Amino acid sequence: MKLWKKIAIGAGAVVLLGVIIGITVHQSAKNVATVQTGKVAREDLTAVVSASGEIRPKTYVNIGANAFGKITHIFVKEGDRVRKGQLLAQLENVQSSADVNANQASLQAAETDALAAEAAMKTAQADLLRAQADYDRNKLDWARAQNLYNGGLISKSDFDSRKDAWATADAGLYQAQARVNQAKAQKESADQHIAQSRATLTRFADVLKKTTYAAPFDGVITNLPVREGETVVIGIQNSPGSTLMTLADMSVIEAEVMVDETDIVNVRLGQSAEISIDAIPGKTFHGTISEIGDDAIVRSTGVATSQQTTASEEAKDFKVMVTLSDPPMDSRPGLSATAKITTASKKSALSIPIQSVTVRTKAQLEEEKATPGSVHAAAPHKELASKEKEQEVQGVFVIRNKKAVFVPVTTGIAGTSDIEVIDGLKDGEEIITGSYKILRTIRSGSGVKIDNSIPKKEDET
Repeated sequence: MKLWKKIAIGAGAVVLLGVIIGITVHQSAKNVATVQTGKVAREDLTAVVSASGEIRPKTYVNIGANAFGKITHIFVKEGDRVRKGQLLAQLENVQSSADVNANQASLQAAETDALAAEAAMKTAQADLLRAQADYDRNKLDWARAQNLYNGGLISKSDFDSRKDAWATADAGLYQAQARVNQAKAQKESADQHIAQSRATLTRFADVLKKTTYAAPFDGVITNLPVREGETVVIGIQNSPGSTLMTLADMSVIEAEVMVDETDIVNVRLGQSAEISIDAIPGKTFHGTISEIGDDAIVRSTGVATSQQTTASEEAKDFKVMVTLSDPPMDSRPGLSATAKITTASKKSALSIPIQSVTVRTKAQLEEEKATPGSVHAAAPHKELASKEKEQEVQGVFVIRNKKAVFVPVTTGIAGTSDIEVIDGLKDGEEIITGSYKILRTIRSGSGVKIDNSIPKKEDET
């Protein structure tokens, strides 16, 4: 055989062998997925719930109008710091002052009448004592006169005179007793007039007092919607002219935030939180949970569910109050704030990246077990779509012998980027962390190729 034929046959054999090898590699590569991986490791985890809201004082009061009238003086301006008892505003009080003065005069007159009635009663009581003494003396004289007359020692005229004197003394005693009773009645009437005058004076004094407004506690005037000369009204909440000003105690500051209903179950009283205020960038303040609302609030309307007549499927929030332990000196009510509430923490917890956790239905796992090795997960057959088959199983894909193996896991607290693994994995195991598309489509038993370089943008889409 000629040399060139031998060379041709050898070249053909090499080409054929290369084709066979290429086809084999190509067929095997069809079921190999390129993945990114990470290690199961121990880390300190902290579960945080974020919520937004606003800054507000713990204690504040809307000083409303207690009387109808015109504002004559406003002694403060918005932003002023005031002390307890300091005069804030004055309403017109001409009529109420006149009523108080008139009733003070009436009270003084009633007290004078009571003194006169008391003096008259004492005089009547003295007259009663004198009449009683006259009665007793004349009664004894008449008794002696009876004995003397029966013994023939006095005349009939003397006997009759002493009898008449005793009868006169008896009538005088009765009259004195009547005057005492009359004086007591007058004294009681005078006392009642005093009580009536005092009650009337108290009422008019209260009306006069309601024309002046004093600070109930130390604080800052945070709102002053009225001006001197305006007329205020009472009994209409949140109506113009019914609220004179707002006084806030800025010594204790709270952040009122709205926590999503899915996170509220993890929030407890006393948990710590970090507060950031939009108006004070670059600073973080600390606080603790002091109040947790029990009534859900519809996010779109801001109305509590207890005030709705129909059920709502809209997103809901719960109001949570965070008391700041180091409030800023220049804080003001209404400043936007964000709270990061620490709901749980654990030292040296077995953790994995959150994005590595995926779910499969029991039907998908059974199908993958029956036909392992395919990269793409097929939808379960209709005959398998029972409630039990549709139950989702949470787990991760572990790299074992260059293959992806789905392992169910039990998770615990979740941090910012990692989540705790309570059961299912061991420290140091290699798991698939991406891409998102691979985690959605890979099947247990598929071959994998590890590429931990920066993933392409289209792979993350």
